[in-house]
Amino acid sequence: MVLQEKGIDFDLIEIDLQNKPEGFTKVSPYGKVPALTHDDNRVWESAVINEYLDEVFPNPPLLPNSSIARAQARIWIDFANTRFVPAFSTLLRSSDPQKQEEAKQELYKHLEFIENEGLAKLSGEGPYWFGESISLVDFTYFPWFERWAALKQYRGFGIPEEFTRVRQWKHALKERESVKVIAHSKEFYIERYAKFAAPTLAAV
Repeated sequence: MVLQEKGIDFDLIEIDLQNKPEGFTKVSPYGKVPALTHDDNRVWESAVINEYLDEVFPNPPLLPNSSIARAQARIWIDFANTRFVPAFSTLLRSSDPQKQEEAKQELYKHLEFIENEGLAKLSGEGPYWFGESISLVDFTYFPWFERWAALKQYRGFGIPEEFTRVRQWKHALKERESVKVIAHSKEFYIERYAKFAAPTLAAV
């Protein structure tokens, strides 16, 4: 999405992580996606890739201007990577009903925190995390909200109605052109995650 937002030409190579091509770890030493090659440079880990792109291709800028706002953006990106995404992944992928329930409660608390401490305090009247200007924070979270159809399908956990700002923010991102051109349907994610979630339906 960052590449699309900045209008950068790129070649997308899909990687089957269950059948990684020979030499993939030379590009991504952790053997994970995404990974980026640019000229002779290799960069991996989503948050690092996004900041690299924002520095090398500065227009349009995707971090706020002020030092404190940039710090806040990095705090929210860290929150996604260390708290939000792990809870999301545990809820969807775990076959243990108790762990699923614990992850569901944790994810609810994270949504509440995003609603009240993030969007309510930072977005003002604007549609994005930092108001009128889209940022790396928006692009960090949206891929997981796009996957929410799988959580609703296999864990019965949709985005609660009370989180109105979260729901409005998600809608605004869905309408962004840089998102629309690479977005997938609900059916895509339901099918993609069926192998993780479907076998535990009876236990949910």
